[in-house]
Amino acid sequence: MEKRISSIIKRDGKKEPYNESKIQAAIFKAAKAVDGVDEERARILAYKVNAYILEKGVGELEYADDSIEFYQVNIEDIQDSVEKILIENQHAKTAKAYILYRKQRSDIRDASGALMKLMKELTFSDSRHCEMKRENANIDGNSTMGTMLKYGSEVAKDFNKKFLIREEHVKAYEQGIIHIHDMEFYALTLNCLQIDAGKLLDGGFNTGHGALRSPSSIGAAATLLCIIIQSNQNEMFGGQSVPTLDFSLAPYVACSYIKNILLYLEANFNNDDLAADVKNALKAYHAGHRLLMNDEAKKALLGMLTEFAQKYAVDVDAKKALDFAYKRTDKDTYQAMEALIHNLCTLNSRAGSQVPFSSLNTGMDTSEEGRMVTKNLFLATEAGLGNGETPIFPISIFSMKKGVNRKGDPNYDLFRLACRCSAKRLFPNFNNIDSSFNSIYYDGKPETICAVMGCRTRVLGNDYAPDKAVTPGRGNLSFTTVNLPYLALLARSEHPELEGEKLFNAFMEMAEQYIRLLFEQLLDRFEIQAKRKARNYPFLMGQGVYLGSENLRPDDEIREVIKHGTLSIGFIGLAECLVALFGKHHGEDAVINEKGVAVIKYFHDRCKDETKRTGLNFSLIASPAEGCSGRLLRLTRDRFGVLKGITDRDYFTNSFHVPVFHPIRAWDKIQIESRYHKYCLAGAISYIEAAEDLSPNIDAFETIVTAMADSDMGYFSINHPVDRDPVCGYVGIIGDTCPRCGRHDGEGLPLSVLKKVRGYSPDPKYARSYATVQEKDDTLPNK
Repeated sequence: MEKRISSIIKRDGKKEPYNESKIQAAIFKAAKAVDGVDEERARILAYKVNAYILEKGVGELEYADDSIEFYQVNIEDIQDSVEKILIENQHAKTAKAYILYRKQRSDIRDASGALMKLMKELTFSDSRHCEMKRENANIDGNSTMGTMLKYGSEVAKDFNKKFLIREEHVKAYEQGIIHIHDMEFYALTLNCLQIDAGKLLDGGFNTGHGALRSPSSIGAAATLLCIIIQSNQNEMFGGQSVPTLDFSLAPYVACSYIKNILLYLEANFNNDDLAADVKNALKAYHAGHRLLMNDEAKKALLGMLTEFAQKYAVDVDAKKALDFAYKRTDKDTYQAMEALIHNLCTLNSRAGSQVPFSSLNTGMDTSEEGRMVTKNLFLATEAGLGNGETPIFPISIFSMKKGVNRKGDPNYDLFRLACRCSAKRLFPNFNNIDSSFNSIYYDGKPETICAVMGCRTRVLGNDYAPDKAVTPGRGNLSFTTVNLPYLALLARSEHPELEGEKLFNAFMEMAEQYIRLLFEQLLDRFEIQAKRKARNYPFLMGQGVYLGSENLRPDDEIREVIKHGTLSIGFIGLAECLVALFGKHHGEDAVINEKGVAVIKYFHDRCKDETKRTGLNFSLIASPAEGCSGRLLRLTRDRFGVLKGITDRDYFTNSFHVPVFHPIRAWDKIQIESRYHKYCLAGAISYIEAAEDLSPNIDAFETIVTAMADSDMGYFSINHPVDRDPVCGYVGIIGDTCPRCGRHDGEGLPLSVLKKVRGYSPDPKYARSYATVQEKDDTLPNK
């Protein structure tokens, strides 16, 4: 009987009529890719494919009539047959082109299928059960814009892994040996920045929707500062910091001081000419004097007011006027700082998925205006949000410096206030300007204060341009973390016969291999970042926010400008790494701690080597591990199994920290961890975990903070218990009664009260959990 192909079975199971001309077209397309032009040859080969399928019985009988058998053939079998006929007929180049095209189409189909599966998981899975939604702790993965951002994030990651990042780097990432942070932004932007807020406020700026002039009061300055932080955050993937909040805002406290002097005169003397003359005189004086609350300025202002009082024959008590203005300005500054905190806890950034990751450094300005900024920032932080909740942002940081704010110094009272505020609200953290690696840059100028990001990122030294070793206008470009426990276990598995020093040496050789890979990957990413144009960053570059960017034209590459930034390698899990190599971590044994220091010093030294080789600012960071500790732990456990003290928890220990579960005295922890800070010049933070509320004992709190500074730590904080009321959602320190709803432990809460407080919950998910309570219920149990 005659045999014919009647239909083909597509990959989705659908059936369609067989068409030999489609095979001919596919063969000719592959031939054209290698300069073939013979359509007749393609027709003959298509005929041979048809004959081969029928001869070899590739298809399956679909139906038959009296004289003909009709066969259906799977599309994959047809394509296999095309490849075989091309090769058998000496068309190797055409066969190769056909195979490559087939693979490309297969990759696209696979990617499309994976994408649809990914979109389904992101759309319908709760963040509690979807690791992708929990990757960034600052984004609510269940929210509309949080989910939308994750759609783009996961697609961008897939694109970057397939087309931008070297195969060996992707392999190390997928295995869990390294973690490329914020991979979705790989080709788009930079990490973080220390913003010169004073420069922008002084000259005004444009967000793309109109120019904003320089503010004329502390309230307006605080509002514009929020806009600056939000605008810059929308063009970067990391945090935004103001390195010297007190110095930057002090001139606008002086502006409000002038306004309040005039307010006093207008309220007490109905004399427009007097007010106009005083206003002009104050403006003229202010033009030549940045600050107005010091003794010299006060003397001049007293003389000025007395002179005008005599000129207009009015009984002006000049001292009373200045006292009124001072008190009123202090209140204005508090309101400005309160608004600053509330705004930075609520302003949307990054497509509305989160608030800006904002940090504010303060404490070094000894002027009365600068001190007023610092004082009221901490008082407003201490007061909390609308119902007393602890504000998560901005992360405030107090810069400590002998001669400025230590015991007996002009700003010591602010240091005490910082301790009191931190003991209640966890912030501010503390930054030690006197550390050996910070003090070498500080020359008394605000721009040489080594400010830090709240997350720990630090930038000051500048090997690319040593004369620009300043903080404002610079930041980290990107960083990649190496998984130390994985490397230790890999060395142990590849060298089971080794132990002790020999195993340690094998680990260090393996670490060197991946250090080179990290440098290679960071340089690849830098090349992509460097080719971006100034017009891609209308605020960051267009408004001269990045150091040197004011000279860029819209189509200029940003290459030379971003060389002021830093490229950093990070690390995670030193404790687990040491357990894998020696059976103990550095918190358990002083000798083991020496090995830990040797590892981190080696990484630091290799960063210095790479800086000399490339001229770029390479440095070591004690990685913020919140976004990768779970992922790297899981991948390590998948490879090596559950190992006591290494992979038997849900996370790896942050950077060089002594594990939080290890019992240790605060003093001992300080002495162990302080040795690592000087090697992590891209940033590091240490925490002391207090077992109880320290707010009633500020002396003890100050003692611990001072000990951390005196041990040569750079950046540090004290963690302590923060309570949550399970009914109303209040977050903060709760004594006998909740400061928000007045509930005692174990009591219920009237539904009428819960309704009033529910809308203000800092955790909307928590408030929603009570949405099903019936109206008839009078109280709720303490769950």
